[in-house]
Amino acid sequence: MRTLLSSLAISATGLAFTPSVADLPPRGFFPQSVQAELNLETRFKAMPDPARMREAMRRLSARPHHVGSAYDRENAQWILGQFKSYGWDAHIENFDVLFPTPVERVVELVAPTHFRASLQETAVTGDPTSNQQKEQLPSYNAYSRDGDVTGPLVFVNYGIPADYEELARHGVSVKGAIVIAKYGGSWRGIKPKVAAEHGAIGCLIYSDPRDDGYASGAVFPAGPMRPAQGVQRGSVADMPVYPGDPLTPGVGATKDAKRLTVAQAPTITKIPVLPISYGDAQPLLAALGGPVVPGSWRGGLPITYHFGPGQARVHLRVKSDWSLKTLYDVIAKLPGTTEADEWVIRGNHHDAWVNGAEDPLSGLVAELEEARALGTLYQQGWRPKRTIIYAAWDGEEPGLLGSTEWAETHADELKAHAVAYLNSDTNGRGYLGVEGSHSLEKFMNGVAMDVADPEAGVSSWKRTQAARILNGSAESRKDARTREDLRIEALGSGSDYSTFIDHLGIASLNLGYGGEDRGGIYHSIYDDFYWYTHFSDTAFVYGRALAQAAGISVLRLANADLLPFAFSNLAETVHGYVKELQSLRDKRAEEIADRNKAIDEGLYKFTSDPRDPVTAPERETPAPELNFAPLLSAVDSLTHAAARYDSAYNRAVREGRSGVAKQVNEQLIQAERALTSNEGLRNRPWYTHMLYAPGFYTGYGVKTIPGVREAIEQGQWPEADAEIVRAAAAVQREATWVSTLAATLGGA
Repeated sequence: MRTLLSSLAISATGLAFTPSVADLPPRGFFPQSVQAELNLETRFKAMPDPARMREAMRRLSARPHHVGSAYDRENAQWILGQFKSYGWDAHIENFDVLFPTPVERVVELVAPTHFRASLQETAVTGDPTSNQQKEQLPSYNAYSRDGDVTGPLVFVNYGIPADYEELARHGVSVKGAIVIAKYGGSWRGIKPKVAAEHGAIGCLIYSDPRDDGYASGAVFPAGPMRPAQGVQRGSVADMPVYPGDPLTPGVGATKDAKRLTVAQAPTITKIPVLPISYGDAQPLLAALGGPVVPGSWRGGLPITYHFGPGQARVHLRVKSDWSLKTLYDVIAKLPGTTEADEWVIRGNHHDAWVNGAEDPLSGLVAELEEARALGTLYQQGWRPKRTIIYAAWDGEEPGLLGSTEWAETHADELKAHAVAYLNSDTNGRGYLGVEGSHSLEKFMNGVAMDVADPEAGVSSWKRTQAARILNGSAESRKDARTREDLRIEALGSGSDYSTFIDHLGIASLNLGYGGEDRGGIYHSIYDDFYWYTHFSDTAFVYGRALAQAAGISVLRLANADLLPFAFSNLAETVHGYVKELQSLRDKRAEEIADRNKAIDEGLYKFTSDPRDPVTAPERETPAPELNFAPLLSAVDSLTHAAARYDSAYNRAVREGRSGVAKQVNEQLIQAERALTSNEGLRNRPWYTHMLYAPGFYTGYGVKTIPGVREAIEQGQWPEADAEIVRAAAAVQREATWVSTLAATLGGA
């Protein structure tokens, strides 16, 4: 049986190796159930067909299929038909959401010379879908407010808060200016948000060739990288406040939903925004005056990068159609038997900014093959214990619309019945990436050991371990060699898992292969079947691997005698987060003290170059000591409770205690909910999880124990102490819940 000591063996050299499947029965299965489950999984793994995935991608990516388009609706109907043909009970749920589309777009340099940006991606010879201009959404940023502004231009690097500190030191203000920022460094919606906070009147965002263009390889169509005319579309709604329909926060966008006005919606930008290509950006950047930027700010264009503003002035006009559009969420179900009121949910979105072969269809075609295989097993007589729900979401690209509105509509049911949510999005070549709830970390290690990597000839687990040993940090290398389980990353936001974990407290996972592909076609017209079949998973063998990994995860969750949650990994991870917070506080205290001392001693003044002057930063309030004792105590309680649960779990599995399993399973599905707070995070109550959230100034990137971490980062010291108490209460609730589970499981 898989125990704490037997799940990974350690060789004499210290290198962990993957035991055979026979040594590692799937977690959560009693001895009498193991062989039947392994036999079922063997049948399942043989079914996903790369050729079918290729043809499904060809069909789904044949035309642009953004929200509100005819082909988006047609694709949803086709997907519905596929689920029904596989034997699933399937239907479409509609929601009406705000989705602005562009009517007018102008970017022009009006001084010292005139240049009008083309704002057009050109068709490529040999790429048959890149010329569908009449159906393509023009390049734009959804949820940019309308505006017609003219002002001096200032380059702000990636447009994150630290970049504005650098600007201030060089005496550069963006007040009354239009800023131009590079994509990267944070989620795109952060850039206009921070610009507006500093007084800017407009924002341009471009993809620099140093990041995803010719600096990294040949550009499309000769290679996979972004060509000079390529533009990244995308939403700039303030999703760290809440995702989904901007007009219906917290409730589903049904026909009769009460809606805010556009003017009332807090997630719509305060200034107009447009994305542009690096071909259009180069004349604007070349016109800038002012000091030369630091080396870390310089991109790959053949120009000297300046801060600005100088004489450069830009005119920006944005106008959109602000009407509601209809979403088409495809929802399919295989009913459970003995635990039918417990739901295992799996999703991937189907909408795209344009043709969307990589994003999202590379993940969706794998999900469809999973569904076909599960449907075949069902028709052959297999029945899951738990109900399985598969979803093909609409409206993910503009802001996680379809998944958010569905989950908000069914929130009470989901809180009562959802076991877990498994998400995928894009999929490529390379390594299996897993992010999510750490109570499922041990479970996913078992799955990764049982899915072969199609290129390396070893398990997906083993290949990921090898990459971490060779390429990871010192700590990551040590973990990969000696730790029982490979670590999974925490979830922030950026895909359809967000509402499930961040808002409803449902244990969630995000799965996908990647790391070997290079590409610069993200959210452009070149993300299409031609690009994917020439430069990514051309044989769709990693599509098959994703279908196997996600499908086996679903099977195990749906069939397990005891749901396969484990809490020791969670406790260890949270303890690590607390240590990070303590180190962060100490680092911030040292930085503030050193900076204030340098200001007092006049060091910035003495070292400033008179020809390129740099001012001293502002003094900061010294960092006080923080009382981490409540959080450390709560983590200690969780650690002990998790150890008791491990012991009770191992005994229950060994003895096949079916009599207590149902009661424990009903309690297990609520364990993640204990980590949420009804009040939510400070200043953004839609986010209720106390361990995981997207950062207020990162957007996609996760902030762990976010209330405490962001208070420290922003120097809000009284709030940091208060947030420690709130986080400790959540961890203590989890410890109490896990203790109850251990008592129930061990007391039978």
